[in-house]
This record gives sequence, C-alpha cells and structure tokens, in this order.
Amino acid sequence: MSLHDDYARMTPFELAFPDREHVQALSDALVERGVDVSAPEVFVSAPSVVAFVRGLAGPDAPSAAMHHFGMLTFHAVHFLRAGCPLYLLDSSVARELVATAPGTPPDLPGRAGYLQLPQHLFWADGPGSGAPESLDGAFWTASESGELHVLTVSGLRPDRPGFAALALPEAPLADAPLWMNAHVRDSEEDFASSLPGGDLDRLYAVETAGELLKLIARFFAYVAASPEALTRETPMQDEAVSPKPSGLPYTLVGRAA
Repeated sequence: MSLHDDYARMTPFELAFPDREHVQALSDALVERGVDVSAPEVFVSAPSVVAFVRGLAGPDAPSAAMHHFGMLTFHAVHFLRAGCPLYLLDSSVARELVATAPGTPPDLPGRAGYLQLPQHLFWADGPGSGAPESLDGAFWTASESGELHVLTVSGLRPDRPGFAALALPEAPLADAPLWMNAHVRDSEEDFASSLPGGDLDRLYAVETAGELLKLIARFFAYVAASPEALTRETPMQDEAVSPKPSGLPYTLVGRAA
C-alpha cells in the first residue's frame, strides 16, 4: 500500500465547508451574542449553531447526526479562528513518534489546528465497527478551562463523498505529559496492527482514544522541542495530482537536523 506525505491533502475542513465565509459568519454571530464557544456543550446548543448544523445535516437528521455535525462545526469555527493551522506529519517522524516519546514535555503549537497523518499509515475501525479505514488526521481545540477536545477523521476516499468523524472524550491538558508514556492496550503493543499486509508495510492501528491522545501529545512535544524541523509550505498547485491537494498553506513536520 502506497503511503503519501509529499504534500498536504484536501482537508475535511475544505471538504465540509467549501465556502468558509459561512463558517466565518457563524463565528461572528456567536461573538456578537457573547456565546462561550470554547465549551462544546454550550456551542452545539446555541440557536445559531443548531440552525447552521440543521442546514448541514438536513431537516430530518437524527440526533446522533446532529451531534456529529455539531462537533465538526465546533472544530471548524476554532480552526478558522486560529488561522487554519494545518500540520502534515512526515511518515518517518510519525514512525519515530510511535516508537519513542520525545524527552521534552508537550506544548501546544496553538489553541486549535489540524494534524494530517501520512495517508494510509494509521488505520481504525470504520463506523459501527465496520471495515478498517485510513485515518486522515485529527482536529484539536483547547478550551479556556484547560480541556483538550479532539475530533478524528477517517474514510476520506476519492471514490465516495464525505468522511467519518469521531469526537474523543474531552481530556485535561494537564495530563498530556502522562499520555506520552502511557501503555494503553492490555495485551499487546500500542498501535499494533493485524491488518492483512500490515507487517509488510509497517502499518499502525488505532484502537483506543488513549492511543490517539498519546500520538497527539508526542506530536505537541516534538514540534515544541524541534522548531527547526518545521517548514512552512505553500499549497500544491497541480489540481490533476492524486490525492487532491489542500488549498491551505501548511507546516511540514519533518526530521530534526
């Protein structure tokens, strides 16, 4: 299976919100009304958000779909407010972070952002414990009260529309140093994969929320300790390439010198 980390791929933010002005208008309306948008439970219950999400999910969408779209909108608003910070993790760095925790504590590169993983390197069960799907990445948003909110995204494929998004339970940022060295699985190594061909391609499986938090905490620590490994990149301009490139500037997280 071919891994991909040559350039940033089209993000779920761009796919779900092709007209970002609508997200900006929602964000402005929440500011005008003084809504505390740092708390997801407050955010998703705001009338303007409910109306916005209903437009995305459809008038007859069940409550579960409304919640999923609400959490996606929550992260989209914060991602936009932060300036759309997109980080692409180099595959060699991803493997390094799976194997070893950085020696420095994690420190957020920003209050919100999107970490894009190398394509097809990390896998997770599909919706309803369906067939495994490739993890594209994860949004993160840090609240004013010190909680980290994470939304994972998988199933981005050119042969079908949409994607799967799963919100992890909120976690206190004060515990991030503990996540880096935690052993999450009971009977095997974290990130171990049983996918066919997984050993040959050295693929990883993410089976628990703890593994995602572990990887994200190690990413936070790596970028804080190795600013020389970060390269600001402009979007790939060739629309004919596959996978489709993101139109956002991004930061490549490569090997430290």
